[in-house]
Amino acid sequence: MGIGNILKKLQDIMRKDEGVNGDAQRLEQIVWILFLKVYDAKEQQWEFDDDNYKSIIPENLRWRNWAKDNKDGLALTGEELLNFVNNELFPKLKKLDINSETPIKKAIVTYTFKDVNNYMKNGILLRQVINVIDEIEFTNPNERHEFNDIYETMLKELQSAGNAGEFYTPRPVTNFMVEMLNPTLGEKVADFACGTGGFLTSTLDYLKEQKKTAEDIDIYNESIYGIEMKSLPYLLCITNLLLHDIDNPRVEHRNSFDRNIKEYTDNEKYDVILMNPPYGGSVLKEHLINFPSSLRGSETADLFIALIMYRLKLNGRVAVILPDGFLFGTDNTKVNIKEKLLKDFNLHTIVRLPSSVFAPYTSITTNILFFDKTQSTDKVWFYRMDMPEGYKNFSKTKPILNIHFNDVKEWWNNRKEIVDKKENEDATITYKAKSYDVKEIINMNYNLDLCGYPHEEEIILEPKELIAQYQKKRASLNAEIDKILAEVSKLLEEE
Repeated sequence: MGIGNILKKLQDIMRKDEGVNGDAQRLEQIVWILFLKVYDAKEQQWEFDDDNYKSIIPENLRWRNWAKDNKDGLALTGEELLNFVNNELFPKLKKLDINSETPIKKAIVTYTFKDVNNYMKNGILLRQVINVIDEIEFTNPNERHEFNDIYETMLKELQSAGNAGEFYTPRPVTNFMVEMLNPTLGEKVADFACGTGGFLTSTLDYLKEQKKTAEDIDIYNESIYGIEMKSLPYLLCITNLLLHDIDNPRVEHRNSFDRNIKEYTDNEKYDVILMNPPYGGSVLKEHLINFPSSLRGSETADLFIALIMYRLKLNGRVAVILPDGFLFGTDNTKVNIKEKLLKDFNLHTIVRLPSSVFAPYTSITTNILFFDKTQSTDKVWFYRMDMPEGYKNFSKTKPILNIHFNDVKEWWNNRKEIVDKKENEDATITYKAKSYDVKEIINMNYNLDLCGYPHEEEIILEPKELIAQYQKKRASLNAEIDKILAEVSKLLEEE
């Protein structure tokens, strides 16, 4: 079977199982099985490199000892397989003996299975899924590289998987943000709501060309750090990083707001932070007290900006995606955050994204804020990315692509004002790109909603002219209604 057909075949099998409902559950089901297969392949490599390596997984629970079908009629299937998975495999993997001394590459097994479920109820179909995944040879570099593309397709499927879509940022967006921040080998890169690991893997792809020596490889493997609270994206992220040959994924399965943000030491701060934090949602009161009262609000995106400001190193750089509400918001928390951002950081660029970048998960209009901890803000450049020619909206069949960022990348290093085309000489001048002095922004009560998308202007008439127009429209409608009533009456008379 061609590796490109794997995802479709897995989905077709699981659609027959009454226990699996929706794309999100199908993905979780595929990925916990996939994780164990990938982990077994990694353990083969670790055993080859270290004669003293000992697996944290009990011998009878290792993939090679229960999942492989040797076609001898002895492979677990049906009720026997379901009983093994539900009553032995899952309970024991969730409670492996780990402590602070346990290496990350071993501890991730329990972290990964902590909140994962087996949804399948048909043991024969489960055996079929396991057999399909077992056909992939992750020890073969070429096949593993090809599977990375299949895995990326799986992640894209999240965008249409209900609320699961919040965990996936289109790869062209992450690639652009990483490229603009230009991380270098030796810098520490973080994402405190890392979802499926898109920013982390884009960073790894960007850094891999900088690896020259064995020491560089060790530095490369320690370059990234993430936090993810929810179980499905955490599972997806860990598997994603293992597929990218990161043997010790430094990703924590916890809430980023569970510590007082003033307590982070310099060793817990980062050179580069890349994020697309979740918007909306609710925050526990016990977590709100971990923020200074002036920065304490109910919007999670606001709290993540506060967290970023306290976890960024001196001279560090940030690219973060935020909704329009942050730009024009005037509540006390947002104003306080923007005041601190402009005073203590250099907010140098805001790129306004088209509204359908994250479709179909959400149509909320978003923006990329770029800032660093080098100086106070002097001026802020705004650049509006318009829809490419021939596109009305981005969609699953016409997604945003890397080439769609070419214009903004060209502008980035040669910044100049770009005026929107005017329909007539009396039209108000609007800008596609323009810089605003920080004093102007402060005088606008920290409004950052600038160089936005042109809105269709409503023509406001003089009162007498407006009344005359409405009377004309009413007379026209009344005449149309009278005509229809007359026709109906005539039909009734004919009866």
